[in-house]
Amino acid sequence: MIGSARPLAGGGFGWFSIIRLGAVQASIGAIVMLATSLLNRVMVVEYALVAAIPAGLVAWHYAVQLTRPLWGHGSDMGRRRTPWIIGGVFLLGLGGLLAVTATVMIADDFGLGLALAIVAFSMIGAGVGAGGTSMLALLASGVAPQRRAAAAAVTWIMMVAGIVISAGVAGALLDPFSPQRLAMVATGVVVVAFAVCVIAMFRLETNAPRLEREEPKGPAPDFKAAIREIFQEQEARRFTAFIFVSMLAYSMQDLILEPFAGLVFSMTPGESTSLAGMQHGGVLAGMIIAGIGGSAFAGRMPVELRTWIVAGCLGSALALCGLAVAAQVGEGWPLVANVFALGFCNGVFAVASIGAMMGLAGSGENTREGIRMGVWGASQAIAFGTGGLLGAVGVDIARRVQGQDGAAFQLIFAAEAALFLVAAYLAIRAASTRTRAQAELVGVG
Repeated sequence: MIGSARPLAGGGFGWFSIIRLGAVQASIGAIVMLATSLLNRVMVVEYALVAAIPAGLVAWHYAVQLTRPLWGHGSDMGRRRTPWIIGGVFLLGLGGLLAVTATVMIADDFGLGLALAIVAFSMIGAGVGAGGTSMLALLASGVAPQRRAAAAAVTWIMMVAGIVISAGVAGALLDPFSPQRLAMVATGVVVVAFAVCVIAMFRLETNAPRLEREEPKGPAPDFKAAIREIFQEQEARRFTAFIFVSMLAYSMQDLILEPFAGLVFSMTPGESTSLAGMQHGGVLAGMIIAGIGGSAFAGRMPVELRTWIVAGCLGSALALCGLAVAAQVGEGWPLVANVFALGFCNGVFAVASIGAMMGLAGSGENTREGIRMGVWGASQAIAFGTGGLLGAVGVDIARRVQGQDGAAFQLIFAAEAALFLVAAYLAIRAASTRTRAQAELVGVG
């Protein structure tokens, strides 16, 4: 790998420290759930707003995350990342509570409530950018190479768990619905999540065993110089493109899977919700397998994380081709198994990608982990912000043009499969760039 900031030997975060960082991810996921899931439903159902309003606000919070490189660079310039993590989660929580206030206010004063909601979702996006990017940078700089895939699996599984637990508890406590109960439940989620974050980060960074590594030479470069260095590296450019394309494909089915199950397979809302749960179960299973396998094979077999990335992308493409066929076959197709397979392959490539991202984060000659994680986080945010929208809009347009639900979904699933094939190609290209660079480095030595 080109660059001097690479780990040399043992040390670094142990498993308990990794789990503590996973608790930070879980707290971030729990608060984000308020904005992207709970308030989305409340705005549309309880306050009868058009779906475009919460969808636009969620898209805006992703757009704000384009500032991730700035937050990452800021944490690179400081001596510690803990203040950035805690400060980011505090800003996120404050934005979540403000979003609840804005949601209630919209019913009485639409203009003022909407303006306040825009401010709130801006704070949410900035908080995720500051806290999430700095946490990933700390994980990347403090975890030994052989543990990175498993560390990525642990933190992402815990994030999903945080979302599931907070959504279940909040949903149970919200009935019967009232604005006052909404405020109380949201406040409880934010307070508990922030407390978990603070407790998890207490003396974590200062007491962790130092990971032996060659540090970048000289002081951290300024923001423009850091961005310039990253995009001068062919592997970093290709990896950025891979993150965007793969996450675009990953997120396109978010808003169309349950409508697909209802329109083509005549599933009830409860059945389609269970189907989505099966997909999430597949994601968790894929994350666990990739986390264990990606770490167990490191240094023992010639299997890089990119092998898992490519396998996950190709498997996702194959599963989406299955859904495209299902769109024409209809009832009788093993839809549940197909959706589980899609989730499993998604989980494999997602965790392997994050593990590879952590490895590349420390590969800069002068740049630090924070800004590199920020660049890739921004690419992911753009993809997530547009993927769901493209999938939903694409299905709507295709249904009107073709006049058949099955044919419309088939077209979108096929497009997603093609994107995953492109992502696999980009991952292979990035890997070949790294292999050539390592060969040149050995040859020079």
